[in-house]
Amino acid sequence: MRYVRIDKILPEDLVKEIQKYIQGEYVYIPSPADKRKRWGEKTKSREYLKKRNEKILKQYIAGQSIRHLAEEFFLSDSSIKKIVYKKDK
Repeated sequence: MRYVRIDKILPEDLVKEIQKYIQGEYVYIPSPADKRKRWGEKTKSREYLKKRNEKILKQYIAGQSIRHLAEEFFLSDSSIKKIVYKKDK
């Protein structure tokens, strides 16, 4: 998240009105619900993890042990179990 100076984007009369309520503080203005991005959409992290988990599942189905997968992907055994035993595969 980056900060934007309000006086650079809003009309002066609106800035003065807002200053009646708050001055010199940070204000977070959330995006409308229909415009919000889910976690990882902007950075592609969600996509990366989905592909990694699919690879883990394929290797598990092919016979790789949970211990081997945990070592290969630098995850705990319990993390691997959550991926391979997930109900909505």
